[in-house]
This record gives sequence, C-alpha cells and structure tokens, in this order.
Amino acid sequence: MPRKVLFDNTKTVIIERDAYGPGLHRWHAGMLELARDCGFQLRVCRPYRAKTKGKVERFNGYLKGSFPVPLAATLRAGGLQLDVETANREVLRWLNEVANTRIHATTGARPCVRLTENQAQLSALPIRAMQSAPAIARASVVPCESLQHALSVYQALLEDAA
Repeated sequence: MPRKVLFDNTKTVIIERDAYGPGLHRWHAGMLELARDCGFQLRVCRPYRAKTKGKVERFNGYLKGSFPVPLAATLRAGGLQLDVETANREVLRWLNEVANTRIHATTGARPCVRLTENQAQLSALPIRAMQSAPAIARASVVPCESLQHALSVYQALLEDAA
C-alpha cells in the first residue's frame, strides 16, 4: 500500500476543498474510512493544474489509444466485432506484452521494473481493512496483477472505439 494516494477532485473522494481552511478538505466519509483502514494519506490534484491532473488522467488516454482501438481494428480486419468478453480476455495479455513492458515516457523505465523496485517501499495492506470491508466490497476486489476493470468501463471504451 502506498503512503499517499493521489486522486482527482471527484465527489466520491472529496466533498469540499479547503472547507476548514487552506489544505483542510472535507473528505467523503467512505474514502476517509478506507484511507484510515488501509493506512494511506489522501491527496487530491489542485483544480485546473495540468501537471498533477495529468498524473491521474494520462493513463486513460494511453489505455484508450493502446488497447481497445488497436484490438477493435485487428478484430475488424478478421470480420469480428470487439465486445466486453473479448476485451476481458485480452486485457491481461495487453498488460503483460504492451503496457507494462513499454518504456514509460515520464519515468524512462518499464512499468514492470518500476513496480518491482517500488514494492520494497510499499507497506502491506492491513488485514483489518479487508476484514472490516462490507461483504459487497470484498466480493468485488480484483487481484492487482489482473487490473481488470468493471464492465461499464469497457463498455464506454468500446463505444468510443466504434
């Protein structure tokens, strides 16, 4: 678990910026509880600041241009159409062969190598965090190595790729 986690300014994370003074935000109660249980500090991007906002948003553009669009084109060449089942089946291959092995433009390193290096600095996820999570949240946890998204995320990507 990282010590600090950077989020966008979404209502599921932060209710009101600077509500109690500069840098003293009113956090969403569920997110605050998760941060406390898991032992990380909540951080949010400053509004309208591309430098930090990009850290949160940049991967979305990379994902869109590198995964569903090329996959849809490959399938289309074979007379097939990209669907959610195919996207789910192909995402792990894409992560292992493309996303995690490329040279990252900002860091200059392969993400799979950086992860290995950074793991030594990460703390373990507290057992109490998973034990105290509501049953529905525990059931929806996906192992980190697969990084599969909810079907609604794929559906939106597929609609954009079409």
